[in-house]
Amino acid sequence: MLKRALIIALSSFALVACSSDKEIKKESDKEAATPVVKEETGVDTEEVNQYPLTGVAEKEESMNRAIAVMVNNHPKARPQSGLSEADIVYEMLAEGDITRFLAIFQSRMPKEIGPVRSARDYYVELAKGYDSLYVAHGYSPEAKEMLTNGFIDDLNGIQYDGTLFKRASFRKAPHNSYITYEHIKEGAEKNGFDMERPPEALNFSDKGKINGEAANSVMISYNHNPLFNAVYDFNEKEGRYERFSNGEQTIDYKSKDPVLIENLFIVEAPHKIVDDAGRRDIDLESGGNAYLIQEGKIRKLQWKNVNGRILPYEKNKPVSLRKGSTWINVIPSSPGLTNSVSYQE
Repeated sequence: MLKRALIIALSSFALVACSSDKEIKKESDKEAATPVVKEETGVDTEEVNQYPLTGVAEKEESMNRAIAVMVNNHPKARPQSGLSEADIVYEMLAEGDITRFLAIFQSRMPKEIGPVRSARDYYVELAKGYDSLYVAHGYSPEAKEMLTNGFIDDLNGIQYDGTLFKRASFRKAPHNSYITYEHIKEGAEKNGFDMERPPEALNFSDKGKINGEAANSVMISYNHNPLFNAVYDFNEKEGRYERFSNGEQTIDYKSKDPVLIENLFIVEAPHKIVDDAGRRDIDLESGGNAYLIQEGKIRKLQWKNVNGRILPYEKNKPVSLRKGSTWINVIPSSPGLTNSVSYQE
């Protein structure tokens, strides 16, 4: 009798256990069939990477080395090729009232760039700040010494005129030297330059409202020479600034694409004439007063040289750039920002 009761009890336990296992399996199957709800982070996991010099999202990390090219801004060199695709452009005086561009490319590489002009030491130093491959056609004595002593990896039209650098038939020298991205890559390979070392990223943010005075149109005057007046007009639809020289819009020679700018940074720095040719020494180390123009607003800030880069600061704290392209105009501290820059709503 006891034996029979024990068998019944064990059988009942087995039935309960089996029933419990089935319930557990059902719950497990139900969980597996239920779609997993991912937590919203506001970040597209396919776009977590950003181009280091624009902050624009990209799906894969860019390993491109920055390329810094001296671009001619003489009226006979306009419109130029490649400027609309530059991440960063510096505009500074060379000799006399003539400005010249240092165009830095990393996120996009234009098919052709030019006209290419000669190097100056302060442009070489700025290119070094982005660990760039520096491209120019000719050089000042100071720049030649830096380049021949290996201060920076470079390609120069003096050595490669007619090979890597080509002369355009529609313009006359010295306003007709051009180089393609394919020839830059060819020159880099010939010289053993490493082209897979992206520069350190700049600080970008599109969060927060831009404060400041309204500045829908900004004009920079270089020694009151209208040929080199730079005007930046805010395109509200684009949310960016268009650029004009001597009344003509800055566009690409072939594609006609306009230069569009998210960040306009204007800094004043001491300039000094150093020789009979009118070459300059520009102090890009000491820092000073600056204007930062974004989204139709202008702010009075300061600039500092941080590892060879001219960057905006406010009360000794770095100021973020908006994601996109940046143009940096360096003007003489005499006459300075107040007398060289005007703006209006």
